[in-house]
Amino acid sequence: MKLKIKRYNLRRDESPAAAPLGAVPPRLRAVTATQRVTPAPSSAPSNTVPASPSLSSAVTPVSAIPLPPAVEKSADPAASELEQIRREGLTGRQLRMARRLAQKHGLPATSDFDAVRLLRAKGLDPFGKNSLMEMLSADGDILAEDGDEDTALSTEVTVTSVGATNLPQTVKATKLPSTEVRTDKGQFTELMQIQRDIARRRRRRSALLAARLFFFVFLPTLLAGWYYYVVATPLYATKTEFVIQQAAPSGAGAGGLGGLLSGTQFATSQDSIAVQGYLQSRDAMLRLDKDKGFRSHFSDQTIDPIQRLAPNATVESSYKLYSRNVKIAYDPTEGIIKMEVIAADPNISAQFSEALIGYAEEQVDHLTQRLREDQMRGARESYQEAEAAMLAAQRRVVELQEQFKVLSSEVEVTLITSQIGQLETQLSQDRLSLAQMEANAQPNAARMEPLKRRIATLESEIAILRAKLTEGENGGQSLAQVQSELLVAQSDVQTRQLLLAQSLQAMETARNEANRQVRYLSISVAPIPPDEASYPRAFENTMVALLIFAGIYLMISMTAAILREQVSA
Repeated sequence: MKLKIKRYNLRRDESPAAAPLGAVPPRLRAVTATQRVTPAPSSAPSNTVPASPSLSSAVTPVSAIPLPPAVEKSADPAASELEQIRREGLTGRQLRMARRLAQKHGLPATSDFDAVRLLRAKGLDPFGKNSLMEMLSADGDILAEDGDEDTALSTEVTVTSVGATNLPQTVKATKLPSTEVRTDKGQFTELMQIQRDIARRRRRRSALLAARLFFFVFLPTLLAGWYYYVVATPLYATKTEFVIQQAAPSGAGAGGLGGLLSGTQFATSQDSIAVQGYLQSRDAMLRLDKDKGFRSHFSDQTIDPIQRLAPNATVESSYKLYSRNVKIAYDPTEGIIKMEVIAADPNISAQFSEALIGYAEEQVDHLTQRLREDQMRGARESYQEAEAAMLAAQRRVVELQEQFKVLSSEVEVTLITSQIGQLETQLSQDRLSLAQMEANAQPNAARMEPLKRRIATLESEIAILRAKLTEGENGGQSLAQVQSELLVAQSDVQTRQLLLAQSLQAMETARNEANRQVRYLSISVAPIPPDEASYPRAFENTMVALLIFAGIYLMISMTAAILREQVSA
């Protein structure tokens, strides 16, 4: 069986008490062992010592490896100085820098500590700032740190196998790193080449970045600024402010929650929002175009192509332009509607504003017109019905009076009752007189007969009068029936008169309420034509364009970098 140890990778100790060159490094970095087993021939010598199975993968200890003759030298006077340098506690980085500085000056250093000794003997400070700047640049220093010195120790152990036992037979000498320091001219040339490549790549990337920024950010921004400063048509904005107010309440309608909120912005907030929505609607745009020629104004050839409206533009395109040039805002805290109308001519802008204010007034009147009409319609119809019923009842009374030829049943009853009373009085007197005459022993018959006839006449007259009260003449209605019908008709008239009075009062209340529901538009800032163009705001718009293009470029760059990283991973 043959065991081959391929490599021992050892790293130099960076501790202050590092061993001198030629000693075995204390830290073992990596060991890679490859076992190759070859069956022994059948004609192996019989005197081969059998090896133990546990030694089949054994490795000769490092301490048993003989050192090369170059390392085993007698102590010289420089040994004490080297020992003193070791005790200074120098780091591995400092030792490597000292060795490279010694190579640069052509000093035959046999170790890192010997390089420090030789540099100091020549009068150079191996750890000074100037020496370090002369030796390495930033990239060369990084490469120097990454290039740790790894040494390879290779040895072969040849064993023979007798039967099932393998033992080592011969050990070859281990090859340690040479103490000769190679020249670093090629390394410095490579470092400079790497630096030039890095600088070239940086310049190329910077140039590409500048080109991308120019084409995707600065060039569009320059085009936008050129448009705003040179091409864009100046536009004039007319500003107007108005408020929708409610009529002051009066009478009974002034009390309650309605009277508490009246006069504030909360009482007319819905109306203000409705007017705002109407002024921003297509209906308002069509009316403005019909009355003032909105679309024809923005289709003029003097307006720049971007803001110009095509002559055969659709209603939607016109409405988009209308929404950009007519801005309506409602402030709920103050209840004020603010309107800004933009046009290419200041006078036309003021005309548009006045027309829109007129539309707003009509809309305000239309909002409460139906409510007021409904309230007044109900009250007016109720009053008319009460009046008609009262007139009908009055005509019924007149018809009864004409039918019965009685002006008043109460007067007729009173008259007949008084007549009956007078006749009853005379009848009582005549009966008393007759009773006195009959009380005489010899009554006078000539005087008694007329008195008896008179008493009979009075009784018959009283009976006739009483019959008039309860019985009708010739099959007609009696006075009692006439009186009852007249009383019913008269009471109906009185009821209708009372209802008519209540209807009249309700109609007056509805009229007051309708007057209280009236809204009117009060203009606080009148539309005045401006003398300077308000738009475009060239500088602000250019800065906004720069931010927008920069943001778009940043988002696209980040997305591309993330995707590139994901794909490469």
